Amino acid sequence: MVVIFQWQACPPLLLVMLKETRMKRILAGLTLASSAALMTAAPAQAAPVNPVKALQKQYKAGHGVRVSETYRTKTNGKSGTVRTTNGSLGFGKSGVVAADLRFREKGGLAGLSPTRSITVGKHTFVQGGIYSEGLPEGKKWIRYQDASVMYTSQPLDVFNAKVLKALVSKAKSVKGGTYRGVLTFGDVSKIYGEKIDKRLAGIKISYALDLNAKGLVTGVRSAYTLDYGILGSTTATANTKFTGWGAKISIKAPPSDQVVDLDELGSDTEVPQEIPNGSLNSLGRIG
Repeated sequence: MVVIFQWQACPPLLLVMLKETRMKRILAGLTLASSAALMTAAPAQAAPVNPVKALQKQYKAGHGVRVSETYRTKTNGKSGTVRTTNGSLGFGKSGVVAADLRFREKGGLAGLSPTRSITVGKHTFVQGGIYSEGLPEGKKWIRYQDASVMYTSQPLDVFNAKVLKALVSKAKSVKGGTYRGVLTFGDVSKIYGEKIDKRLAGIKISYALDLNAKGLVTGVRSAYTLDYGILGSTTATANTKFTGWGAKISIKAPPSDQVVDLDELGSDTEVPQEIPNGSLNSLGRIG
């Protein structure tokens, strides 16, 4: 038997109830749809990561980061020095406290730089190039009384909190985690708290700082040009990359029986009295 409902026969109250029920369902559906649309159109935005704080969280003894760098110079358009650096940096509670770096250099003044450098405690040990010439028998390393030496050609030290902050705050453009901007040697020297030759102060350093999703530096690139007037100009570029943040790293001093102190070599030694590098800390530095 088929029962056919005649809406005309339905009591007015029932019609009202049916209409109200249907309207509530429609409104509920619209509410859900609107909520979904709003969630899709305007997702919650996470607060920007502070790279200085992100870096400071990495400062744990026994851990560190791997570094690789390529430094190039061109003088009057012709290729000059090409130096590559690879190694590890070890952290303490306050920052970088140790380093084990290897270098390869060609062109320019190749052979005048060490091939390896180890910084531990209050000393830096180097070997290779002119640093291995004329050493006593059995000695392979020269020990310098200087823990501040970080042999690098990158003028922008991202492990300096003030430098890192400036690279972010002074950036002219930010895209895909890359901060691009320009600083002068004068700007950076003030951050380092060092004096440089006034002729260098106005030179511009173009830079690009790369940060990952955690706010950690994955790379920093810099370029600047030194103009020598009628002698021409030299352009230098440094591309430094960081990988393996938080890796377990152990850096130890070379065996003591292979080490000789710089002072023990005497005044007639041809070994440099200090370890030069191409960073801002030694470029145009005033004693």
